[in-house]
Amino acid sequence: MARAAIPGRLGERLRWRTAQVADRRTESATATTLVLSVPDWPGHLAGQHVDVRLTAEDGYSTQRSYSIASVSNGEHVELTVQCVTGGEVSPYLVDNLLVGGLVEIRGPVGGWFVWQPEQPEPVLLVAGGSGIVPLMSMVRTRESTGSRVPFRLLYSLRDPADLLYAAELRKGAPGLDTSYIYTRVTPDGWRRPAGRLAPEDLARNGWPPELEPACYVCGPTGFVEKAADYLVLLGHSPDRVRTERFG
Repeated sequence: MARAAIPGRLGERLRWRTAQVADRRTESATATTLVLSVPDWPGHLAGQHVDVRLTAEDGYSTQRSYSIASVSNGEHVELTVQCVTGGEVSPYLVDNLLVGGLVEIRGPVGGWFVWQPEQPEPVLLVAGGSGIVPLMSMVRTRESTGSRVPFRLLYSLRDPADLLYAAELRKGAPGLDTSYIYTRVTPDGWRRPAGRLAPEDLARNGWPPELEPACYVCGPTGFVEKAADYLVLLGHSPDRVRTERFG
């Protein structure tokens, strides 16, 4: 697949903008979606991320990168933030940044880990934990643009309480097949035992390699490396496996 064009001039994407929280949504006990109103936002592609900067009264500043969860043609920028115990930025964003609050963001960033509606090949999304966030932007962009490209989402999480976007994913959308893997605790009656992602999970819930799907894998580093290796082991071409990792 050709590299995607990135919206906005480089200078526009590199400057900091003040964003205001227009809404907040609780996604789980430890994760919150911040709906940001950003003046002069240049637009983004599904899969991109932004840098978020916090500055204390004494001038100390720190920043972190967060994937964009919203549709590429939406009016707001949505960030789903998982609170990291002991973190400098995520606890403030999840617990203290309320509606009307201000935060600085810069972006959008990234041009490799993106999906665009004109891509014709089927898509496999593999998410580990909060790695679902940029993949959710792809799912939402697909639906909002009326794309008929078939999507399969394989979502690995520790237990049912960690599920993000629960109502939206359970509702589903035409052409979107979603499967779940629970690594520690499963729902009552769940047929697959708790355990980490295995090659057979990808074979059962993914696309056959001969269909040449675009594969997007996002999550913690160890999860991403394993999933990418398994996809290649199953016969998928390495240049069709795109990865985004954190931690």
